[in-house]
Amino acid sequence: MASQQQETVNISDLELPQLADVRRQLNQELEMLTNSYAQLRAAQSKFKACIESVAEITPNNQDKSILVPLTNSLYVPGTLADTEHVVVDVGTGFYVKKTREEARLYYRAKVDGLQGNLDQLQNTISVKQDNVNVVLQIMQAKLRAQGGAPGPSGSKS
Repeated sequence: MASQQQETVNISDLELPQLADVRRQLNQELEMLTNSYAQLRAAQSKFKACIESVAEITPNNQDKSILVPLTNSLYVPGTLADTEHVVVDVGTGFYVKKTREEARLYYRAKVDGLQGNLDQLQNTISVKQDNVNVVLQIMQAKLRAQGGAPGPSGSKS
């Protein structure tokens, strides 16, 4: 059984071109993580909107006219026949009939699960941002040591 050992490198020992590569890689990772964060936040907002929509369905709304979404931009007129049950999209094209309370709990669990992922992702983003800042500081110190140092605002990507 072969074991892999990771080799650690002190980033202060790297040359400027290598530091620039590390910075570029960290910035790419940071951008990807930030995009993922935005997508998760958007998904969470959609689930919160579902909770609000389910809450708006009351027995008083029975037999009222509504617009039924077929796609994101196509709606058809309909009538609300059953105010006690809703159809919930559980993913990959599967739909399940649930009571309003079951649907609310389902969407609440989704919102809470996404919040846990968002919290973890925010921590990872913070660590990556700290790593970028450390690399920038080392690059600036090396530039100053070489005698041609621009200040913190004068560094290039």
